[in-house]
Amino acid sequence: MSYTALYRKFRPQDFEDVKGQEHIVTTLKNQIKADRIGHAYLFCGTRGTGKTTIAKILARAVNCEHPVDGSPCNTCSTCRAIQEGTSMNVIEIDAASNNGVDNIREIREEVAYRPTEGRYKVYIIDEVHMLSTGAFNALLKTLEEPPSYVIFILATTEAHKIPITILSRCQRYDFRRITQDTIAARLTELMEKENNDVEEKAIRYIAKAADGSMRDALSLLDQCIAFYLGEKLTYEKVLENLGAVDTEIFSGMLRQILEGNTSGAIRTLEEIIIQGRELGQFVTDFIWYLRNLLLVKTSDNPEEAVDASAENLARMREECGMLEAETLMRYIRIFSELSNQIRYASQKRVLVEIALIKLCQPVMETNLDSLYDRVRVLEEKLEKGLIQPVPMTQVPEKLPYSAEGTYIPFREEIQETQPERKPEKAAPEDLQYVKKNWNSIIRETRGLLQQMLLESTPKYDGNTGEPVLYVEFRNFLAQTCIDNPQDAEILKEAIRKKIGKDVEVKMILKNSEAAKGPAGLAEISVDDLIRQNINMDITVENMDDE
Repeated sequence: MSYTALYRKFRPQDFEDVKGQEHIVTTLKNQIKADRIGHAYLFCGTRGTGKTTIAKILARAVNCEHPVDGSPCNTCSTCRAIQEGTSMNVIEIDAASNNGVDNIREIREEVAYRPTEGRYKVYIIDEVHMLSTGAFNALLKTLEEPPSYVIFILATTEAHKIPITILSRCQRYDFRRITQDTIAARLTELMEKENNDVEEKAIRYIAKAADGSMRDALSLLDQCIAFYLGEKLTYEKVLENLGAVDTEIFSGMLRQILEGNTSGAIRTLEEIIIQGRELGQFVTDFIWYLRNLLLVKTSDNPEEAVDASAENLARMREECGMLEAETLMRYIRIFSELSNQIRYASQKRVLVEIALIKLCQPVMETNLDSLYDRVRVLEEKLEKGLIQPVPMTQVPEKLPYSAEGTYIPFREEIQETQPERKPEKAAPEDLQYVKKNWNSIIRETRGLLQQMLLESTPKYDGNTGEPVLYVEFRNFLAQTCIDNPQDAEILKEAIRKKIGKDVEVKMILKNSEAAKGPAGLAEISVDDLIRQNINMDITVENMDDE
């Protein structure tokens, strides 16, 4: 006998086997026991929640010769004939392929004949929202006043597409998404019947990936078992088969994002791609991980809000203390926009990399929710001493204004604003000044160039001592800036605004065979470089970074 898929093999045969739809099952059983059966039912809900299954059970129950507590006995001749598909009393119609007026007219002609056996003739119309407007109009009169022996069961996943005239003639039942716990318990029960060894953590992940659909869960489980036939199905094997990523990877990537480690986040993404993980699934799972973090951050009882082990919950609590809720919502927004774009994109990796760069460098965005993240980054740099706060100048007791309201500058201010004469040839000193004010020069740039300059080092050629500024990038993404001559001009202009002189700029990539600079490159030092090239002692005043 050929193999039968799990979702077909274990399809519920009575109301007691249906999981997660107790509110519908109880109502239908009570109607059958009290003989208060309606003439038209509308089953609405997402895929895999049991609409067609309950419709078939109801069709058997209303015709069963010996019903048991409102459920079919599945042993009488009527029940067996319906199960085998040989009964003329139950007619299943796929409205997706039979959606014309002529198909509905055939139903109207058939309802005139009584069932050959059993009490009711049941019409199950699946995907009823696919019927044309003319077909719906043809169905109206029959649906409103059918013969006493006819029952219509309409099933749909998109109830908003059904005309209100049809809705008002039916008893509507909304099928809920099945909870993760219910799906996991059902899968565990079925695996015990099948004598398959499956790890509990693997069952939990499949139940989460099913997104409320029991059929999807059984299909995913069937797929994983087939791939590792005869072996124990573990959590790692499920991740490998479904192309998913472990939560520890998400945790590590989030910490790299909080540190602003763009290159580290890109490397982690590259490892994920090399392992063969699917980027769309990665984006979806990362959004889910961020959502769980937000729940832990904002809930009084995170144990009830998030389904996670004690170890994962402790790690998530630690990460929640490292960032604010506004920052989490910004991350979720960026990746939610990405999930819509990546579905039909040809360059999925590039889109994911851009999203990660946005998360690592909030300065690239100017909207409100990115300001919280930018403030967080600045506060962390201040705590680590990477940025020196500018001391507040003393405010004079008497403001220097004339009687006419004209501002009179102090003598000291006039002296400070006088431009200092710079030597005609002081290239080492100029490079030193560029080195000391590198951060303020970077702030004059924008976009990817600014992002790459934050991870660069200004250097000079120690062999020649020429006034050439070599900018050595450490991030391989900077190759785009190196290849773009406009970026070099932007950097030159930023330096010109700072020192008032033109400096020749050459941008190179560290450890790159195609873009190596001179062999004598060294980081710009201070007085000894000046003495070496000018042969005299010069005292260089400390110039604080702006």
